[in-house]
Amino acid sequence: MRESREIELDGHIIDSGIMEHVLDSILDMGGDFEILEFTVGKRKTDTSYARVLVIGTDGENLDSIISTLHRHGARLVDSEDVTLVQAEGNRIVPKGFYSTTNYPTQVRIGDEWIHVDNIEMDCLIMVSPDKRSARAIPMSKLEKGDLVVVGERGVKIKPPERSRSHEVFEFMGGVVSSERPTETTIKKIAREIIDTHKRGLKVALVGGPAIIHTGAGEACATMFREGYIDILFGGNAIATHDIEYNLFGTSLGMNIQTGELVSAGHKNHLYAISEIMRAGSIKKAVETGVLKSGIMYECVKNNVPYVLAGSIRDDGPLPDVITDSMVAQDEMRKYVPEIGMVLMIATMLHSIAVGNCLPSYVMTVCVDINPSTLTKLMDRGTSQAIGVVSDAGAFFPMLLSQLHQLQDE
Repeated sequence: MRESREIELDGHIIDSGIMEHVLDSILDMGGDFEILEFTVGKRKTDTSYARVLVIGTDGENLDSIISTLHRHGARLVDSEDVTLVQAEGNRIVPKGFYSTTNYPTQVRIGDEWIHVDNIEMDCLIMVSPDKRSARAIPMSKLEKGDLVVVGERGVKIKPPERSRSHEVFEFMGGVVSSERPTETTIKKIAREIIDTHKRGLKVALVGGPAIIHTGAGEACATMFREGYIDILFGGNAIATHDIEYNLFGTSLGMNIQTGELVSAGHKNHLYAISEIMRAGSIKKAVETGVLKSGIMYECVKNNVPYVLAGSIRDDGPLPDVITDSMVAQDEMRKYVPEIGMVLMIATMLHSIAVGNCLPSYVMTVCVDINPSTLTKLMDRGTSQAIGVVSDAGAFFPMLLSQLHQLQDE
C-alpha cells in the first residue's frame, strides 16, 4: 500500500541544485511526489522554500526515500524531538545511532533546534545530560551513560549551497579537471588564502614528501616563514625528507638541484632521522643549530603547530611523529575549529584522513599530479574539495608568486 509524508526544504535550494537532487532521488527510488508549496526567492540573496508530499510504494520504501532526502537537507514537516538512548558501555553505541555527515547539523530537543558542535563525518551525536548542548564525537570517545541520538528523527542538516561570498570559487567544489587554467586557478587560491586570514581564520597544509622530491620545499618553507600557512598536517615522510634535503641536499638520495642520484644517497634519510634523534626532537635540532633551514625549521622558528601522524611502514620514525593513530586524530581535531582553508598537496592518505575531520564549510583545495587521488578524496566524503591536477614542484612557486603579487596590489 502506498504511503506518504510531507517534507520541507529551505535555503538556496534552486541555484545550488538541492531541489533537483531531491526530486531526482524520489523518482530514482521508485517513489512519486507532489509539490504542495513552492516559494521562490526573487533576488540572489533571497532563499526559497518548498513543501513536498513524498509518496512511497510502501512504508519501507518511503522510509528509505525519506532517509536519502535527509542527506539533501530535507526534513519532515511533522518533525519531532530526537530520540536519545544511553550508551550501555564505553564505545558501545546504541543500535540505530545517527551517523553524522560533515554538514552543519542541528537536533531538536524540547521543541528547540540545537546546533551540533565539532561536526565531522562518520561520528555520532552526543547530547549533554542537561540536554542544552550537543556535539559530534567519534565512537572511540563514547562513555557509558552518554546520551546518543538514535535515528534521523529530529535531526536537521544544511548541505553546501552555492556561495554568495566566495565568488572566485563559486560552486567549483566537487570538480576535478586537468584542463582548468592552472595559473588562473592558483591566483584564485592565493586570493582565498589572503581572504581567509582577513576573516580571522587559519590556513592549514596537508603535505606529502613529493613537495620535497619535486623541489618545492623552499617555496613551501617561505610560505610558512611569511605567515601564509599556519598549521602543518603530515606524516613521517614530509618531515624526514625536508630534513634530509636541508642537511644533505638530497631527497630519497637524489640531488634536488641537479636531479642526479648521489652515491649511497639512499641512506641519507636514515642519517637525517638519526641526527634528529640525537638532538632529541625537531625543535631541539633547530635550537642547537643542527637544522638551519626548511619547512620544519620554519615551523619551529615561527611557532607553527604541526601534527605528524605515523604509518606502518615509517622509517625511524622521527621522535616528533605520533605513532598512535587515535592520538594523532585527537591532536588534529584540536586545530580544526580555527581552520578556514586547507591545502592538500601530494598525499592521498593524509588528505583523506584530514578531510574526514573537516566540516563541509572549510574550503578544501587538493593538488595532485594523479587525478584519481582527487576523485578518491571526494568519493570518501570531502565533497567540498576543489581538485587541481598539478605537480607540487610547479604549484608552490606559482602560488607564492601570486601571493606576493596580491600583497603588492
